[in-house]
Amino acid sequence: MIRVGDTHVLCTATLEERVPPFLKNSGLGWVTAEYGMLPRATTTRMRREATAGKQGGRTVEIQRLIGRSLRAGVDRVALGERQITVDCDVIQADGGTRCASITGGWVALRLAVNKLMKAGDIRTDPLVDPVAAVSCGIYAGQPVLDLDYPEDSEAGVDGNFVMTGSGQLIEVQMSAEGSTYTRAQMDQLLTLAEKGVADLVAAQKAAVEG
Repeated sequence: MIRVGDTHVLCTATLEERVPPFLKNSGLGWVTAEYGMLPRATTTRMRREATAGKQGGRTVEIQRLIGRSLRAGVDRVALGERQITVDCDVIQADGGTRCASITGGWVALRLAVNKLMKAGDIRTDPLVDPVAAVSCGIYAGQPVLDLDYPEDSEAGVDGNFVMTGSGQLIEVQMSAEGSTYTRAQMDQLLTLAEKGVADLVAAQKAAVEG
């Protein structure tokens, strides 16, 4: 369970000794993700996507983001031909659910890989670098780290930054709403994100070691 303020996400990782058909006999492993929000994760009840018969576009976009973010920190050759699925279920949402899912998802992934290594199924650690994510934005004219829902809904500029523990960028999603931003402001947000991710990686390591 990852708790970032009032955003709470349950993250689990499932190991399977198989890969998708497009990777069969390739020698490469695969990490993928699924994401969902419980009906009362938000202040008003949302309809379950299962009752609608399909996932919404936002859900699909977020789970693809989580999957490709986590894969960026994985040596898929060292993982071998097996798949790890990371499920991220939002119990309570107050902004930044995709960032919390990526950060908590890496901890679940780390624990699953530890189990593989302890069993002797793999010899080389396939997790080459931690992966974490944080939101940043410009709220009331000021750069803000880790936006909550009221800040996110009113921010003139907001972005999600996905990075490795060594400070490499994986993905940056930034946009302005009813405003614009300068290169200097973008640099300010990136500096904030680097600090936030460093703190998150420290928390990830403490959680795994604890």
